[in-house]
Amino acid sequence: MLETLKMYLQLFYVQNALIVGVLIALCSSLLGVTLVLKRFSFIGDGLSHVAFGAMAIAGVLHLNNDMLFVLPFTVLTAVLLLRGGRNARVQGDAAIAMISVGALAIGYLLRSLFPTSSNVSGDVCTSLFGSMSILTLSQTEVWLCTVLSILTVVIFLFFYNKIFAVTFDEDFARASGTKAETYNLLIAIMIAVIIVLAMNLVGSLLISALIIFPAMSAMQVFRSFKGVTICSAVLSVSCALTGMLISILGSTPVGSTIVAVDIAVFLIFVLIARLGRKGR
Repeated sequence: MLETLKMYLQLFYVQNALIVGVLIALCSSLLGVTLVLKRFSFIGDGLSHVAFGAMAIAGVLHLNNDMLFVLPFTVLTAVLLLRGGRNARVQGDAAIAMISVGALAIGYLLRSLFPTSSNVSGDVCTSLFGSMSILTLSQTEVWLCTVLSILTVVIFLFFYNKIFAVTFDEDFARASGTKAETYNLLIAIMIAVIIVLAMNLVGSLLISALIIFPAMSAMQVFRSFKGVTICSAVLSVSCALTGMLISILGSTPVGSTIVAVDIAVFLIFVLIARLGRKGR
């Protein structure tokens, strides 16, 4: 097994997949903590379905690089969801649920009416649950994913204090002069970028797991925002790397394997937290 793994790791496309996967997992974990604490984790699921619908539209338009269409479309949807605010007639989780279901249905309908291959069901399943497509990324896609991932991490670190303030007490942050709407908008845009990048890794239906599980695992043990964020990042990268290696060796779906590893780690951390409470 070690010899097989060593052989795979020497392949250029496997190295690219691991780099992209680790960067996406890192970005997902950083913003996942914020989403969970703001009780807005469902937005990841909604935007992932929007990205699926945008991919279907890009297929109908026969675009060579669908990311150039899917990324702006998903970001725009995130901005519109946020801008709707409290004054919108359809608010919060209801708006997200409607957009999520609508985009998923329209995406599948468009793929059925305008198939890009003879195996429509296979294409849809790949988009929803992920496959080995992370191993077939073009060099342009690899560079785009790398640049956007690094940019997301840099923005998060640069505005860490503001994001922290908006996450824990938005009203106080606004009263102290922080432009809460601006930073909420920034968070929404970064989430949309991460979701589009993660489509090739875990598929649109499993992206929420990539965002939520590491954060929830870290929260079982740590209590500070900084501690949870660091632990979540370490767990997310470790689970993504482990899942991809298992997937390569066992020829299992990448997305499902990563999520399975995330679930196993979450259960371990729940057990550690319970043992810690009993020890006290």
